[in-house]
Amino acid sequence: MSIKSWGFGLFIMLFAATVFGQTTGTIRGNVFDASTGEPIIYGTVFLQNTDFGTSTDFDGFFSFGNVPPGDYNLVVTYIGYDSVAVDVSVKKGANVYKRLDMVEGGFDLGVVQVSAAKEKSRTEVKASSVTVTPKQLKALPTTGGEADIAQYLTILPGVVSTGDQGGQLYIRGGSPIQNKILLDGLTIYNAFHSIGLFSVFETETIRNVDVLTGGFNAEYGGRISAIVDINTREGNKKRFSGLAGISPFMGKVLLEGPLKKLSSEGGGSTSFMLTAKKSIIEQTSPALYTYVADSIGLPYDFTDLYGKLSLLSGNGSKLDVFGFNFADNASFTNVADIGWRTTGAGASFKIVPSTSPFIIGGLIGLSDYAVELDESDGAPRTSGINNFKGQIDFTYFGKGSALNYGIAFNTISTDFVFQNLFGNTIEQKDFNTEIGVFAKYRKKWTNFIIEPGLRIQYYASSSTPFIEPRLGLKYNVNDKFRIKAAGGFYSQNILSSVSERDVVNLFVGFLAGPEETVFKPNSTEPTNNKLQTAVHGIVGFEYDATDRLTFNLEPYYKKFTQLINVNRNKLQASDPDYISETGDAYGIDLLVKYNTPKIALWGAYSYGFVNRDDGFQVYPTVFDRRQNLNFVASYNTGGDQPVEVSLRWNLGTGFPFTQTQGFYTFYDFQEGLSTDVLTDNPQDVGIIYSSERNGGRLPTFHRLDLSAKKTFKISKYSRIELIAAVTNAYNRNNIFFFDRVEYERVDQLPILPSLGASFFF
Repeated sequence: MSIKSWGFGLFIMLFAATVFGQTTGTIRGNVFDASTGEPIIYGTVFLQNTDFGTSTDFDGFFSFGNVPPGDYNLVVTYIGYDSVAVDVSVKKGANVYKRLDMVEGGFDLGVVQVSAAKEKSRTEVKASSVTVTPKQLKALPTTGGEADIAQYLTILPGVVSTGDQGGQLYIRGGSPIQNKILLDGLTIYNAFHSIGLFSVFETETIRNVDVLTGGFNAEYGGRISAIVDINTREGNKKRFSGLAGISPFMGKVLLEGPLKKLSSEGGGSTSFMLTAKKSIIEQTSPALYTYVADSIGLPYDFTDLYGKLSLLSGNGSKLDVFGFNFADNASFTNVADIGWRTTGAGASFKIVPSTSPFIIGGLIGLSDYAVELDESDGAPRTSGINNFKGQIDFTYFGKGSALNYGIAFNTISTDFVFQNLFGNTIEQKDFNTEIGVFAKYRKKWTNFIIEPGLRIQYYASSSTPFIEPRLGLKYNVNDKFRIKAAGGFYSQNILSSVSERDVVNLFVGFLAGPEETVFKPNSTEPTNNKLQTAVHGIVGFEYDATDRLTFNLEPYYKKFTQLINVNRNKLQASDPDYISETGDAYGIDLLVKYNTPKIALWGAYSYGFVNRDDGFQVYPTVFDRRQNLNFVASYNTGGDQPVEVSLRWNLGTGFPFTQTQGFYTFYDFQEGLSTDVLTDNPQDVGIIYSSERNGGRLPTFHRLDLSAKKTFKISKYSRIELIAAVTNAYNRNNIFFFDRVEYERVDQLPILPSLGASFFF
């Protein structure tokens, strides 16, 4: 199918939806928990005695389009809550809004007994997509008594982390710069602290996390590998509440409550949420973890602040205004000091018009990131990136279908200075504008789901449009077995100073796409464009062996058709600042889940290959962990004062590395030909690497983490949680990297026991 045909087809769908919507009606609404005002997520909503049915989203919102005029009984069910029903009258061309409040109760759900999560899997493609909830985050064994998305992401199939301290996160063959991390729609350029066990996100503020490891559709652009989309919840709409927590790693506090309460009689609400966390590990580690300080130490200091104001109207429209400030510092004595800061603010909205079948959404915001590295050599290494984003989109819900289209506008300015070990400085200041126009349509027939999408990404600085068709498919073979596929074209115009050859690099700088000519690998032929580009293809199946046991298997392939990197080995001024490569990432991911009300088991296995071709040789990347296995188990006793015990065991084959062939004395020849190489002291020791890049393999990694949490209920709304945790329980010496010059092995974190406490009110 040609691009013109693809776009024309989406236009016809939009036109038909608009015309048909004028002869039918629309029913939409929100479903909330009656006691807290929290949205009911994945609640089942249906019109009794019809084939109209759907699920609520993460705002508790639902919509039925193309409903014939008439009188209906609208029913909402959710496990653990009493079902709710209300009469609805639909007129031609009219929109009806209903807000329903659900009360915790029994499990009598009438004639419908549907697992909402499984219903989602039957009605959406969900290829290479994992949705993470706060409950799942907290069920994972915690490091230092603190649940964090940084720890959870590494148990997902296809996700690899290279270390506990300054390590990077790689998703199905993509480097960190090729993964976009979003917080309420704004890009976060460095989401993980220097001690890689913690992210900038406070777990208690998270509503949901969508991890799209590949094949994502047209609503996302500007990255060629993966998306991590994090959305925070609103503050408590019914009462003032919060928490205070302490552990050896950090202290934190959260306050939230209504400025205008959500009334059971209807109407809107206004609520706020403020949270702060501050590391204390730099102060506690000398006393608690002296054996760590003797080796690599814990010289980390970070502070994270986040605030949100939420306004909800009586018809489902909403406005969220939010802001954040994340700061990180790490000081390694006589080696390096690094500090970075991320600040930002934004506003997102959803408008539910009473006279239109379309839902209007949008976002406007600004994020800023700045980092500075001060090493003993005094070489300048600074980077800053500023991003302004605006987006508006429209969604139409039909019978078994949904159409979403919109436009996104990004301005990106960068300021980068980096001096390599040869004394050559790479410097860039740039300003770029990106415009993305997108459309996605989802249609479900009896057993078949199709989700075509199209994104046109225009890069104004290079006058380069990149047309990106996307497609998702699913076929429900029967009630238990589903086949799925997804893929598309992807591009981005931003690169990082972090080389894919680095195992660890705390300095993460960002640059816009180069203005100078870039040549194809090992060639004098210019590239067709200066973008990083990729093509994805994913197939797979889902199988529900029982109501509690599910399997998800996904073979995947990513072809990185063009990669651009900073030339970190530039020797002379005439050498190019940038080099290009191509690459491949392919493999298979298996995820097995078993859940009961008290027991949760999770097994994730990945077998994959990640290669790059620089025109000289094809070589595995430093994050090519060929096999990776994660097993997670948790048991919750239930009741008012439960005990929850969790464990995680991770096994991963060793990372590749380039072996050392020899050493030489490095002179800078500042005195030219008169330099006396026989008697002068050399500036440094140079390393002669093997001609085979990444031909060696580090030892296998494995680690066991344990935690136990006890909850003490004090009153209806207040409780105390005590968490005892052990990271690296059997004290495995896992190699982090090897210092070739000092001939010294540096290991990852040893055994770290901890005890934390949190008070909720």
